[in-house]
Amino acid sequence: MKRDRAACVFLLAIAWLASVSPALGQTFPNHAVKIEAPYSAGAAPAIFARVVADKLAKTWSQPVVVEPRPGGSGFVALEAVRKAPPDGHELVVVSNAHVAINPWLYKQLPYDADKDFAPVVLLYRTPFFLVAAADGPYRTVPALIAAAKAKPEAVSYGSSYVGSPSHLGSAEFEYLTGTKMIHVPYKDQSQMYVAIANGDVGWAFSTLGSALPLVKSGRLKLVAVAAKHRLASLPDVPTLAEAGGPDMVVDSWLAVMAPRGTPQAVIDKINADVNRALGEPDVQENLKTFGFEAASGTPAQLGAFIVGESKRFAELVERTGAKAD
Repeated sequence: MKRDRAACVFLLAIAWLASVSPALGQTFPNHAVKIEAPYSAGAAPAIFARVVADKLAKTWSQPVVVEPRPGGSGFVALEAVRKAPPDGHELVVVSNAHVAINPWLYKQLPYDADKDFAPVVLLYRTPFFLVAAADGPYRTVPALIAAAKAKPEAVSYGSSYVGSPSHLGSAEFEYLTGTKMIHVPYKDQSQMYVAIANGDVGWAFSTLGSALPLVKSGRLKLVAVAAKHRLASLPDVPTLAEAGGPDMVVDSWLAVMAPRGTPQAVIDKINADVNRALGEPDVQENLKTFGFEAASGTPAQLGAFIVGESKRFAELVERTGAKAD
C-alpha cells in the first residue's frame, strides 16, 4: 500500500511538472532582463548584443539591458550570472574563449562552464583579421614574419585578454612561423586598436567589427583574413595563406547562456525569440556590417557545438604551449 501511494505521489509530481513547465515559458519574463557581457561597451560583441536586446525588449514588453563587464578574462561577467537566480532574467553572452578555451588555459577557474551554465542560443560566428597600422612596418604578412625572425621577442601583438581567440590565434601564428613575440593583453579593446594605430603595439588578430572604426578612418589596415576563403563582403582582403603566411583559421562565436537550473521552457522561449530576431532584415544587415555570420540553432545543438569546440581548443593549447599569464 505504501509503495502504491509513493508511486501515485511520484506520478502526480511528474504530471504537475509537465503542466507547470510550459506555463513558466508563457509567463517569462515578468520583469527586466539583464544580459552580462564580458566586453567593453564599444566592442562589437557588446554592440550586437544590444541590437538583439532591443528586439527582445519589444517582443517581451520588458526592458532588456546589456551590462558591459570587461576584464578578468570574462570571469567577472560569468561569476555574476553563475550566482544569479536560475529563472532566465539574468543571462550572459560568451565566446569560445570563455567556455572552450579558458578551461584548458587556467589550472583553476572560478566557474565550471558545463556545470554552472546552460546553453541557450548561438548568435553568430566570425573570422579574425590580421590588423596592423596602415602606415606601419607590418603592412604585409611576410614583412611581419621577417621582422619577428630578425629580432625574437621584439615584435609585439595585442589581444583583448589572456585566453581570447585573438591571443590563442596569435600563439598559433608564432608556433607555425617559428617566431617568438611579446603578448600584450588589453582590458579595453578600443585601447588596443589605438595602440596599434599609434605604433605602440605591432599587430593583432581582430574581428572586423571591433577594428572597423579605425579601419574606416584609414589608421588600421586589414592585412589578411585568418580563414580558408576570402569573405564575399571583402573580396580584396587575401587569406593568410594567400598573403604569404600559414594556412590557419582564427575565428570566434558569440552565444547566450543562462545559469544552470533555468527551466527548459524558459530556455526554449529565449532561444525561439532570439532566433526570430536574428532573421529580421535589419539585424541581418547589422551582422553583415560587422562581418558576422548568423548562426542560429537549438539549445541542444549549441551544447554539442561547445563540446566539439572544447576538444578542438584543447588540442590547440597543447600544440602551441599557450598558457595564462
